Amino acid sequence: MNTSILRKDIQHFIIENTGADLTKLALQKNPFPDVEWILILNQIEARTKAKDKLPSWFATENIVYPTKISVEQTSSEKTALYKASLISGNSLIDLTGGFGVDDFYFSKQFQSVTHCEINEDLSAIVQHNFEQLKIENCHFYTGDSFHLLEETKHKFDWIYIDPSRRNDSKGKVFMLKDCLPNVPELLEFYFEKADSILIKTAPLLDISAGLSELKNVKNIHIIALENEVKELLFEIHKNYSGPITLKTANILKESTEIFEFNFDNEKPFPDYDLPKKYLYEPNAAIMKSGGFDEVGIAFEIKKLHKHSHLYTSEQLIDFPGRKFEIQKVIFYTKNEMKNELANQQANITTRNFPETVENIRKKWKIKNGGNLYCFFTTDVKDNKIVLICTKII
Repeated sequence: MNTSILRKDIQHFIIENTGADLTKLALQKNPFPDVEWILILNQIEARTKAKDKLPSWFATENIVYPTKISVEQTSSEKTALYKASLISGNSLIDLTGGFGVDDFYFSKQFQSVTHCEINEDLSAIVQHNFEQLKIENCHFYTGDSFHLLEETKHKFDWIYIDPSRRNDSKGKVFMLKDCLPNVPELLEFYFEKADSILIKTAPLLDISAGLSELKNVKNIHIIALENEVKELLFEIHKNYSGPITLKTANILKESTEIFEFNFDNEKPFPDYDLPKKYLYEPNAAIMKSGGFDEVGIAFEIKKLHKHSHLYTSEQLIDFPGRKFEIQKVIFYTKNEMKNELANQQANITTRNFPETVENIRKKWKIKNGGNLYCFFTTDVKDNKIVLICTKII
């Protein structure tokens, strides 16, 4: 870690220029010729990114940031806080510590947290930052976490691991066996060191594919932030062989939408119906979970079609996702479209529909935006329809 950037004059410059245009700033003469200009610019860029994502770091003096990519790849504070609420105990070891955001919040749930990081510079940065953040129950190991686990006689309550999804030979990967470390291959070894393991995977990982690689899975957590899936977590326990629960969370500004159900091969059978007064679109975490039938049954609302994943009811309900009032339902025909939507402004969504949003806009000259929300979909009678709606806030 280059400590020169902690000089008071340089820190003041970084703070003063947070949010500045980096392209213009880079063309200026370096006011600190004894320190690399690119190093200072990197701190400004990373601190700018941290403003919304990592407000605790942003608000603390003398924080050192790693590369921009490390800041982009780290958990946000909101997802880390939620994740830490899922587990607790005496001791946790994070095998892939990174910038330490997760461990900052784990340290509030565990008496002792061990942060392992193979990158020496990043490990030093996290140690320094935790001193500034007043975290005193975190221990640091610089090197390959496998060696630490091999040597230690301590048994942890939890192992947390976020395998690297970049493979030297394969580039960016998603299957767990292709990540580093190879969790499926090392699972038995990990169970010698902890009875409970939390694994963070790529959000794009297919849940069934993850289950095919792992065993003893008790819970699967899908965490979305502002309706964008950010994390997929597999919670596994030694010798566990019971039902698997899928738990979804969509973290919003003022609340968190929670929905959970049992992951079962025997899917429940939902009720189908034609559009009624209100329309519901599940949040991104539920969509990722595949619990399309379960959510309809749980909230006692009708599904429009087996593959449409839109729901309807006569009475308005509190629902984990977007809610709309249906103003009109039209068949997707030339005359209906000309009369109702051609040359208009509307927000368009397609669900189980043969045309793309781009094609629909081009074909009917529909501008983006406005107060109308149009869902192009298929109903229970296999008719291609358009639901013209207004959004319920």
